[in-house]
Amino acid sequence: MSADQIAATARTVASLMPRARTELAELVAFASVADPEQFPREACEAAARWCADALRAEGFTDVALLDTPDGTQSVYGYLPGPAGAPTVLLYAHYDVQPPLDEDAWVSPPFELTDRDGRWYGRGAADCKGGFIMHLLALRALKATGGVPVGVKVIVEGSEEQGTGGLERYAEAHPELLTADAMVIGDSGNFREGLPTVTATLRGMTMVRVEVDTLAGNLHSGQFGGAAPDALAALIRVLDSLRTEDGSTVVDGLAADQSWSGLQYDEEDFRRDAKVLDGVELIGSGSVADRIWARPAVTVLGIDCPPVVGATPSVQANARALVSLRVPPGMDAARATELLAAHLTERTPWGARVSVEQVGQGQPFQADVSSPAYAAMAEAMRVAYPGEEMQVSGMGGSIPLCNTLATLYPEAEILLIGLSEPKAQIHAVNESVSPAELERLSVTEALFLRHYAAR
Repeated sequence: MSADQIAATARTVASLMPRARTELAELVAFASVADPEQFPREACEAAARWCADALRAEGFTDVALLDTPDGTQSVYGYLPGPAGAPTVLLYAHYDVQPPLDEDAWVSPPFELTDRDGRWYGRGAADCKGGFIMHLLALRALKATGGVPVGVKVIVEGSEEQGTGGLERYAEAHPELLTADAMVIGDSGNFREGLPTVTATLRGMTMVRVEVDTLAGNLHSGQFGGAAPDALAALIRVLDSLRTEDGSTVVDGLAADQSWSGLQYDEEDFRRDAKVLDGVELIGSGSVADRIWARPAVTVLGIDCPPVVGATPSVQANARALVSLRVPPGMDAARATELLAAHLTERTPWGARVSVEQVGQGQPFQADVSSPAYAAMAEAMRVAYPGEEMQVSGMGGSIPLCNTLATLYPEAEILLIGLSEPKAQIHAVNESVSPAELERLSVTEALFLRHYAAR
């Protein structure tokens, strides 16, 4: 690729940034949380239509809204490439996490807002911004000589819920997403300005554990001390999932794996995670061991009486939603079995306990020695002058990745994206760096040219 073509690509992306902000604002405005118990399904459907219309406007054919088995919609489109050119699949998801405490947002969560050089809004980085990144890269290519590969785009509608709709759809229609390389635009740079590909993802399982001890609540003065409290039983069993130093422990599950790649300085992690002064980190081993190579349990929520309005009662019932992140090399289904057995066997006092699986995804590990990674390294070297591509893990899960790796074992899978630490994805005040959006869009455009010429 000539220097003039590289410069033209960068100039084109820069000129498109105002349009990108407008489009991201439109997409962020949809409260597309894929849980009808929290937000209307219509918001997800509207976001899906927006993505489909955007693909049609870029000349994609076969654009379709795919009704997936979990009741959500994924958006698919195909842009033919030159004869004999490879095909690249570009992935993003339009569904988002709930906004959590809307009062804690400095600006409304579903209104893209400029502040301190960043764009704030739910989904700005995770992962509506990823879809805009794909659009910018393709527009830059079309303006500077044409798109050199065939392109398939898939925009998922329930990634954040982990309900597996797109995975099951792909398994039933394996021809749909076949490609030579796949760019998953749902991870992020290790640090803002440091170009990074993610080589591993932890898998995930989620279970709902429910404890019953009584036919109904009882007066704590009259019965407390002898009547078994379901909430206390639940607290005891949840506490059994951690050792004294906070390390995750699930009976029968290995938790001593090590990470040999890029390391995460502990002070940097404390700052990124906004750990309060004096509060210790949990677990043992390096930070990278803990967040990329080992299982990690999190109690996501507990159903019990709130403090305001609570009565002096012994609780008859309590339940919790528990997440277990599963490292590469470990089977998520087996981890689910072990977690369920642990919760069942560790529940005290003979309390009745039920464990229901509500989500699961396998971990993922990429082959970073493939030609696509060489093409990405060259693209990042140009888009981020003076920097070399870094390879990191990611503690989060993208369940589709392992499905794609299983269905298409010859495909090269790369993970890039906008979710660097300052983005605060899944938290209040999520944001995206427009500078990162611009650089990564240039990166993706250059990667597609390099890959086509491999």
